[in-house]
Amino acid sequence: MIRDITLGQYYPADSPIHGLDARIKLLLTFIYIVTLFFVNGLVGYVFVILSLAAVIRVSRVPLRFMLRGLKSIVLIIIFTGLINLFMTPGERVIFQWGFLTLTMEGVLFAFQMCLRLVLLIIGSSLLTLTTTPIQLTDAIETILKPFARFGVPAHEIAMVMTIALRFIPTLLDETDKIMKAQQARGADFDSGSLMERAKSLIPILVPLFISAFRRADELATAMESRCYRGGEGRTKMYVAKMKRKDYQAVLLGVVYIACIFALRYAVSAGIPFFV
Repeated sequence: MIRDITLGQYYPADSPIHGLDARIKLLLTFIYIVTLFFVNGLVGYVFVILSLAAVIRVSRVPLRFMLRGLKSIVLIIIFTGLINLFMTPGERVIFQWGFLTLTMEGVLFAFQMCLRLVLLIIGSSLLTLTTTPIQLTDAIETILKPFARFGVPAHEIAMVMTIALRFIPTLLDETDKIMKAQQARGADFDSGSLMERAKSLIPILVPLFISAFRRADELATAMESRCYRGGEGRTKMYVAKMKRKDYQAVLLGVVYIACIFALRYAVSAGIPFFV
C-alpha cells in the first residue's frame, strides 16, 4: 500500500508533456482542477475522461502506474461516497432506515463526487510524474514572483513546497522499510481492533519522525555547504522560455475550457442529448 502512492514521484520519459514548460503545466493543472467542479451531465464527464486519457497517452506514463496511486485513497473515496450517499436530500427515496435515507439524488451525487476525486488525484499526479522537482520549483517561484512586492517570499515558498513533494516518496520508502523491520521482529499491523492497530503504529511513527528530522538536518547542512542563502541574487543554469509547443498547449487549454462551459450550458439549457 505504501509503495502505491505516486504523488511526488517523477517518471522519466521522452514525451511532449515532459517537454512542456513547467509553468504551463502548472497553470493547465490548476485550470483542470477548477473546471472539474463546473462539469455536470454524463457527456461532460465523458469529455473530461477522454481528455485526461489523451493527455496520459501522450505523456507515455503507463496507465497502470497512475491507477496504482488510487489504491492508497480507496478508503477516502469510500468514505466520501458514503457521506454523500446518505446525507444528500432528495425526493426519489430508494431506502430508509432510521435517520439514514438513500435517495436517487444521493446516489448520483455520491458517484459524481467520487469520480471527481479520482479524476483530481490522477490529474494532479500527472503534474509531478512529468515534471522534475527543480522545474516545479522554478515554475512556482515565477508564478509567485509578482507577489514579492507585497512581501511574499516567493522563492522560499516554492522551495518548501517542492521539498515537501520531493520527500513524499522518500518518507514512504522509509516507512515501508521500518514496517518490514518491525514485522521481522514479530510486529502485527493487520489484526486486532481499531485501537490496537492504532497503537501498533507507534513503533513506526517514532523512528519515522527521527529519520525525517535527521534527513532535514542533513539537507540543511548540504544546502549551507553549497552557500545557499535564499533566492536573493540567485541565478539559474537553465532559464525557462516559452516555445511553440507551449503556446499550442495553451491554445488546447482554452479550447478545453470553452468545451467545458459549452457542455455546462447545454446541460443547464435542458438539451436532451447533454443531460
